[in-house]
Amino acid sequence: MEVRKIRYTEPVILCVDMDAFFASVEQQNNPRLRGKPIAVIGSGMRTVITTRSYEARKYGVKTGMNIYEAKKLCPHLIFVVGDNEKYTYTCSQLQKIYQKYSPDVEIYSIDEAFIDITTTSHLFGGVLQVGSLIKSDIKRQFGINCTVGIGPNILIAKLVSDLSKPNGLRWVKGEEIKSLLEDLPVKELWGIGNKISERLNKLGIHTCGDLARTPASFLRSHFGIIGENLKEMGLGICHRPIQKEEPLPKSIGHSMTLQRDITMDEEIQVYLLQLCEMVCRRARAYGFKGNTLSLTIRYSDFKSNTRQKSIHQPTNNTHEVYHHALSILKDMEIKSPIRLIGVSISKLTVDADNLSLFDDYSRQRSLYKAIDKINDTFGDFKITWGSYIKSSLGSKVISPAWRPEGVRNISVK
Repeated sequence: MEVRKIRYTEPVILCVDMDAFFASVEQQNNPRLRGKPIAVIGSGMRTVITTRSYEARKYGVKTGMNIYEAKKLCPHLIFVVGDNEKYTYTCSQLQKIYQKYSPDVEIYSIDEAFIDITTTSHLFGGVLQVGSLIKSDIKRQFGINCTVGIGPNILIAKLVSDLSKPNGLRWVKGEEIKSLLEDLPVKELWGIGNKISERLNKLGIHTCGDLARTPASFLRSHFGIIGENLKEMGLGICHRPIQKEEPLPKSIGHSMTLQRDITMDEEIQVYLLQLCEMVCRRARAYGFKGNTLSLTIRYSDFKSNTRQKSIHQPTNNTHEVYHHALSILKDMEIKSPIRLIGVSISKLTVDADNLSLFDDYSRQRSLYKAIDKINDTFGDFKITWGSYIKSSLGSKVISPAWRPEGVRNISVK
């Protein structure tokens, strides 16, 4: 029987969203966890839940909860320390599956991807057939489920995948968008967070239908330049294309939740140097320098303080960044115990890697390259600065924004 090959004139975008990704991987790798409520956590004592299984969600267990809150809701909840290398490997292999069906693939996060099949779906029997094939490929290779949402742009594809979880497959065509959005709360749209949703609600805009009927001039008067975008979102319009190549990053940063609250300057400085090295090592690896430094401190009462400082010359030099971070820290006047520290550089420029006329700078650059090469080969901090040789890293939790390529490919060893 010959498969009917239909070409579609409107764009067709798939959003493939893995169902409870980390938890599903752990359940598949350990049959004793299947069908049971589990929560994936970091390795530190002060970790929070990064993903929970669907069995755990029935009890109200949520991402971001600490283990004590989760245990109150589900006393028989099983905690599993996450294996970041396992998840990143799976993400890399998932990318190969997607590329069987289209060259236009965007790995949006570690558990989510957009695929443009506008010009390729007819080769595989049609749009829904592509979604079905991807789901079966993933199930066969990894034993886990995903949800596939399909629409004429990434906004609708993302929305449809969210509405169809778990293990769903749904295609919403252009002529169906208006009815889909009419009674949908604005907070359900990708890109509208709690704060914007609350502001819209106060203006009497509760559903996407309300948003679509609101004049753009009114939205601009209350939200500025994004008012026009909000209007288009209410209509289901999105012009953002698939990004096959990772866009230039706006910042490079790392943060760590400490194993215990600290107050001593010496301890703070040790962790600060370690974070500056992590940030600058990644910047050097991908050829970037930063012109603005940000330091974030979160205290034991969970209140946070972030300060920025402009750097005269863009840099990815660990000790230069550390020196500026220390000056910010001094101005912050730390008076309460610290539970989290974060460092990032922004206003990035490409590092031309030109040799300096000054011998000291050239020698320092060569030293950093040698240290980076050793640590890339043998693992993080196998060779390190004596100033923090006695310190230990805080809880390491993989960011959802991890990607298999580019600057967001953060070491997870």
